[in-house]
Amino acid sequence: MTYVAAELADQPACWRRATELAGVHGPLLPQPGERVAAVGCGTSYFMAQAFAALREEAGHGETDAFPASGFPAGRRYDRVLALTRSGTTTEVLRLLGTLGGSVRTTAIVADGATPVAEAADDTVVLDFADERSVVQTRFATTALTLLRAHLGVQPATAVEDAELALVEPLPQVLLAARQFTFLGAGWTVGLANEAALKMREAALAWTESYPAMEYRHGPISITTSGTATWMIGDAPAGLEDEVHATGALWVTGGLDPLAELVRVQRLAVALAGARGLDPDEPRHLTRSVILSPAG
Repeated sequence: MTYVAAELADQPACWRRATELAGVHGPLLPQPGERVAAVGCGTSYFMAQAFAALREEAGHGETDAFPASGFPAGRRYDRVLALTRSGTTTEVLRLLGTLGGSVRTTAIVADGATPVAEAADDTVVLDFADERSVVQTRFATTALTLLRAHLGVQPATAVEDAELALVEPLPQVLLAARQFTFLGAGWTVGLANEAALKMREAALAWTESYPAMEYRHGPISITTSGTATWMIGDAPAGLEDEVHATGALWVTGGLDPLAELVRVQRLAVALAGARGLDPDEPRHLTRSVILSPAG
């Protein structure tokens, strides 16, 4: 079994532990009424997107999400929340160094013995969700589970849905699809973006992702027989019929949206195997992006 396959299968246990720890780490996380920016890179940025939308939907306060390299200089926040599995990503460390002393910073990381622990004011360590794989699965979803529980919006059925997502058969027709589009709405737009990234990283698949309502404004033109459109969360009225009319495969499910992401992770690993690829050795990628100092 590949590292990524073993790690994605461990997510229900990690989610249970994260839910239990939400109260312990609560004082270090964004508080109701604070103006918050959530930042990350790659997968962590997409989890930041999901958290930002969830926090605003829950009425906890204005929340923005940015890639760490795109944080707007001069914009004022009460707290910056950084998500970083490795704790060594250059852009995150540079941003935290720039912000030092001007705003409260909290980092969620898998390894507390890394530079981010010194760069951030507060650190939440989820070492039980750390990974050997380059392709992120359990750390990202565990961090988001912790944040959902902290916000009070973690459904009681989420872990059970994740367990179902690990055992329910994947539609075999998906392995033959030549293109995948992932759609979300509200907080699940970040999950759709992450789903598309997983398919690219692990299986070199042609994938795109959009807010569901925006999909109609041009992107649906690529949808046809042999492609798949996967809705994460509730679909806008009429969209399923529009996709069926193109001849494409429509994929949705009744599971918690984060559990739907687990299904996509499984598909990415299965498609990699079908294509003779090793998902533990994604092309051109490393576990952490560490940039050389400018010369």
